[in-house]
This record gives sequence, C-alpha cells and structure tokens, in this order.
Amino acid sequence: MNIHEYQAKELFRQYGIPVPDGEATDKLAKVPAIAKKLGKVVVVKAQIHAGGRGKGGGVKVTKNLTETKNAAKKILGMTLVTPQTGPEGKFVKKLLIEEGIDIKEEYYVALLLDRDTSCPVFIVSQEGGMEIEEVADKSPEKIFREVIDPAVGLMPFQARKLAFALGLTGNAFKMSIKTFMNMYKLFIDKDCSQVEVNPFVVTGDDRSLSADAKVNFDDNAVERHPDILALRDLDEEEPAEVEASKYNLNFVKLDGNVGCMVNGAGLAMATMDVIKLSGGNPANFLDVGGGANPTTVENAFRIILQDKNVKGVLINVFGGIVRCDRVANGVAAAVKKMKISIPVVVRLSGTNAELGKKILEDSDTKFITATSLAEAAKKVVKAI
Repeated sequence: MNIHEYQAKELFRQYGIPVPDGEATDKLAKVPAIAKKLGKVVVVKAQIHAGGRGKGGGVKVTKNLTETKNAAKKILGMTLVTPQTGPEGKFVKKLLIEEGIDIKEEYYVALLLDRDTSCPVFIVSQEGGMEIEEVADKSPEKIFREVIDPAVGLMPFQARKLAFALGLTGNAFKMSIKTFMNMYKLFIDKDCSQVEVNPFVVTGDDRSLSADAKVNFDDNAVERHPDILALRDLDEEEPAEVEASKYNLNFVKLDGNVGCMVNGAGLAMATMDVIKLSGGNPANFLDVGGGANPTTVENAFRIILQDKNVKGVLINVFGGIVRCDRVANGVAAAVKKMKISIPVVVRLSGTNAELGKKILEDSDTKFITATSLAEAAKKVVKAI
C-alpha cells in the first residue's frame, strides 16, 4: 500500500525523523495563509502516488506570495504526467506547501527488504536527486548497501557506516545516524516494504533533512495497522484493482488484450510468460486463489471484462486445493449469466480435470479447451 508524501512526512515526524515544515491542503484559498507561516521561499508540491513529479511540472519553488499562489493554481487540478504515471497521468487533488530549504548536498537513502538474504537492507548513495535505477546501471560503485540482521536490528555502528559512506561530517553526521536508526524503527513497527528519501539533504547550516519521503507498506500486514489503513487513497489506485480486493482476488491491470484467470500466483506468472512467448500480450495478472466458486469466477470475469482492450480470456487452473469440476461449473455459469461473446480458452489439470472438461463440453457455451499451457496460449492468441 502506498501513501502520499505529506502522509509519509507526518509519520517521519512521529518517529523523530527531521523534515521541512509544511502543510497539505486541497483548497487554493488556504494556500496564502500556509505560505505566510513558512517564509518567503516556499515549495508547492503535487501530491500523487508517483515519482518524477518535478519533471512533469508538479513541483515549483516560489520566492514570493504571488508566485506561490500562481503555482498552486496551476498545479492543483492538473493532470500530471510523469514517467511513473504513464501517458494518462494522474489528477492532482491535493498540494503540499512546504518551506524552502538551503540545500548544500543531496543524497539517496532507502530501506528495503532484500529478497536474496531475507533481511532488511539500507541502500545509500551520494548521487541523490537522481533515479536510483539509473545510478545502479551506470555507476553501481556509487551505491553502498548495509544488510541488517532482523534478529538484532540496526546497530549504531551500522548507522555510522551509512553516514561515512555518504561522506557526512559534523552535525549532519550526528543527525543522520539518529535518522537512520529511527527509519529502521518505523520500517519494523509499521510493517513497511519501503522507506525511501530522495533527496536526503544536508543544509547550509549543517542539518540533515528528508526533503522527500516515500513509504510503502506490506499489503499482507496492513490490516493490523488501522492507523495506516486509514491513510489509503483509493482515488490513486486502479479502480479494477480496488474492486478485486473486495473479493480477495489478487489482480493487477496490464496493457495487453488477453485476459488471464489463474489459480496460484506462480502459475499466473508462468501463464503470462507463455502468452508472451506465443505472441500475445496479457491484459492482467489475476490469481483467484484456492477457493474458486461460481461467485468468485463471476466477479473475476466482470473485473477482467471491464478492460475494453480484452479480446479473449485464458483460464488456466491446476486442481489441487480446488477441484477442476468446481471451477468448470463456476466458469460455465458465469459465462452463461454474463453472456460473454469473446473467445474463452480453458485449460484444466489436476484433480477432476476430465470431469471439468466434460462439464464445459456439455454446457450451452462454446469453450475452447486445451491440455497444456502452451497449447492454451497458442489457441487464445489465434482466436483473438
């Protein structure tokens, strides 16, 4: 789950992580009063769930009240297009009005989960303000990693190593050590999957500040944090994905034309790969899980078919936890009820697979059946 920058910075304040003063608003009338409290130089920032806002015109540094009001008027209500939003962009419905700061140096700091070691890892770089992927590609030697043993947590000596890796000295060095320790506490306490600051800055008066803040949370743990769940902004999420979550369906919208309905995340990933290898393009990732029934299948079909780009559906089910005949009954009932006219290719394997195929063959709807995944992928691409 993602949250906005202003929400992430409020969390930072709660955990003693220094950030610039600022206030969020969705009303232009409130901007002058906020700006007057912050000083002459004020930064106006669009609040959307995407990076690269500055490049798209969503971040403006202003030097007087007139400039601040003009920038706010231009940004609030705009459709902001960045490399992370796609060409459709995102509608800006809230601003963060923040004090301008005297930036002396910019750095990159992030705390993530390292899948290779199954441990949290701090990643820091002196190349702050840049896309970290670009730094990793062109100058990997400029990235420093510190893996943390979750049994003992982040140790002070590790926090000092991170500060040394950034070349910090003086008061900024001391402040950064405390910041790194508190970032780790936030990461663990709130079941975060990412805590990122880009840029992490040193000011002219030798302070370290988090000029930006990005915090993501583990979807599987967010239910035990009501305070975090309350920060969720459904307007920033794909509507089909929000609807799918209501029915415990794991759904991610993509840009292809082959709708996918699969049981099991690994099988779903393999299904998308084979569709690609067969010359097709998957329109979604959809894991219906182990409890597929007529209601589940109907909801899955409805969500898939909301995408007007979908020209065919591939159903790939391995009967283990759920029997194939149960899925077949659900598919037949859903297709008949919804009067689906596009090609539907079904591949069933595992428990009661033959019975499931017979159910589909005896139904009033014409299904395309397949024995293997490769055969199913080729058939759906050909049918489209």
